[in-house]
Amino acid sequence: MSIPKNFISLSARSFLFLSLCFISTASIAQHDSLILKNGNVIVGELKSLDKGVIVIETDYSKSDFTIEWSGLKEIYSGSAFIITLKDGERINGVLRSAEKGKKIIITDLEGKQKETTLDDVVYLKGLKSNFWSRAHASVDLGLSITRANNLVQYNMRSTVGYVADKWMTEIFYDDLRSKQDNVPETKRTESGASFTYFLPKDFYAIGALNTLSNTEQALQLRLTAKTGMGKYFVHTNRSYFGVGAGLSLNNETFTNETPKRTSLEGYIGSEVNLFDIGDFSLLSNLYVYPSFTESGRWRTDFKLDTKYDLPLDFYLKFGITVNYDSKPAEAGKETDYIYVFSVGWSL
Repeated sequence: MSIPKNFISLSARSFLFLSLCFISTASIAQHDSLILKNGNVIVGELKSLDKGVIVIETDYSKSDFTIEWSGLKEIYSGSAFIITLKDGERINGVLRSAEKGKKIIITDLEGKQKETTLDDVVYLKGLKSNFWSRAHASVDLGLSITRANNLVQYNMRSTVGYVADKWMTEIFYDDLRSKQDNVPETKRTESGASFTYFLPKDFYAIGALNTLSNTEQALQLRLTAKTGMGKYFVHTNRSYFGVGAGLSLNNETFTNETPKRTSLEGYIGSEVNLFDIGDFSLLSNLYVYPSFTESGRWRTDFKLDTKYDLPLDFYLKFGITVNYDSKPAEAGKETDYIYVFSVGWSL
């Protein structure tokens, strides 16, 4: 039986048309879609959500779009993410809106589904994201030069970190120098590294190693190793607040005749981060260290940083750091504090 040539031609054209439709549909399906409350639709590759800001890459812009999560109405994505919810639950899976944005359906990698809302989603990061998309870094620099007494002051604050599926690590380095005629040079250097492992229900385990060198308190070096547990009591797209406690081993050497000291301490601390106040953000932490081996001694570390965002990832920052020691070195002082105003850049 012969087949008409026009049928073959029609079949070929139909196959080509269906193939193109399939390729086009597959290409579209690989993109994520965001529908905003004002009705705008943005299609691209959803990269992350952190601190109330979602980042999406599009084909029609050289720069990524950053959108406030509170301005979002619906989201549709076929990509797999690390998803963190307000109650601390962490899920690896995909998410999409349902019932015109009233619900979010999360499907984990095993096919199990969970219903939630946009407000309950506080963090997203692509499972296949590269190293740099999971890293963050910032550096602040400040310089003050005064003709009187040839006063020169320099300060720097820097941090670098990395967020994985179930853990996070961060390293920081702060440095302050002050020099003027007929006065000994003032130096204050603080650094540290921390490792945080995320647990269910917004609990976490943490280990950290910190150093402090401070001429004001006659500290040649204070080396503090601590480990403990904590919990986020507030974890939203506008702020978070966590409290932790544990043990600390403190080893100190001094620039004067005070003998070397080693003490076992407990610690309790809290951290608050506010990041949905326009271009401003605030990060503050407070730690108290009562000593178990030195009767009547306790220490306090307090840090506050406020930041105002500028274009091109630059920002202005004002910071306060306070260290208190009820039993300092003989020539040192109980309280040391610094105020820092600087210009910074973040990755």
